[in-house]
Amino acid sequence: MSRLSLYLNRSSRIVRDNTAKILRMQGADAPSRAPVSLFKLNSPHDLAQYATGCDADVGGTSTVHLDLDTDPARNAPLGKPASGRFWGEMRLGVRTGLEGKIRGGYAGFRNKHRPTLFGELTEDVSHHKYLALRLRAAGHPRTRSSYFVNIQTDGPITSDLWQHRLYFARSDGAWEDVFIPFDDFVLTNTGEIASDQISMLTSRIRTIGISLLGGNSGVEGPYELGIDEIRAVNEEDVVQTQTTVVPKDAEKGPL
Repeated sequence: MSRLSLYLNRSSRIVRDNTAKILRMQGADAPSRAPVSLFKLNSPHDLAQYATGCDADVGGTSTVHLDLDTDPARNAPLGKPASGRFWGEMRLGVRTGLEGKIRGGYAGFRNKHRPTLFGELTEDVSHHKYLALRLRAAGHPRTRSSYFVNIQTDGPITSDLWQHRLYFARSDGAWEDVFIPFDDFVLTNTGEIASDQISMLTSRIRTIGISLLGGNSGVEGPYELGIDEIRAVNEEDVVQTQTTVVPKDAEKGPL
C-alpha cells in the first residue's frame, strides 16, 4: 500500500470515528467496552508501521531487529502464519572514545507517527482499563526481566513517556497475554521518573512501544521477544491464568 493510500485511509478513519462519537453524544449508542485492537504484527504491512532504535544510533554497540517470524511451530498457537520478532544482542559497551560520555544497553521499537488530513491519528482507549499484549519471551533468560512498555500521548511535552515494566508469567518461551492497567503506568521524562505524576491522556495515545533497558540492570546477551497483537480491554477480558497484573513500577533509563 502506498504512502498516499495510507494517508487517506487514516484520514477516513478519523471521519468515521468522529461521526461515531457524535452519534454517541446524541444518545444513539453507548461507549463500547469490547476489546479494541490497537496494533498487530502479522504481516510486512504491519511491520512497516514501526520504527526501531538502539544505543548503536548514538555510539553504543547493541543491535536491534524487528521482522516477521514465519516458523509454523511458534505461530501455531496463534492460528496465524506469522508474528513479529524483536531481537538482537544487548551490549553495555560503547565505541572507542565514547567511554564515560554515553551509556549503552538499550533497544526498542514503537509505532510510527500517523499524519492525516486532520492532524495526527491517535487511539482513544478512555473506556478501557487495561493494555493487553500477546507476547512470547525468548532469548537469554537474563534479558527477560528488563523489558518495558512505553506509551506516548498527544500532550504538549513530546519527551513525556508513560512507562511500565513487562512481567512474564511463563519461562518456557510460549505465548502469553500480559495485562497492564493504564492507571499503573508511571510518567517519565527523558529517562527520569517525573516528580509530578499526572494521569495519562488515554483518549489521545500517539505511540505504543517496547524497550529493552539492559543498561539499567547491567544485563547483556541475546534477546528475543515475539509480538502478536496489542489491544485495549476491560476487566471481563482479563484471563487471570495467563497474566500477572502487577503494581506500579518504572525505572530510570534511556527509552
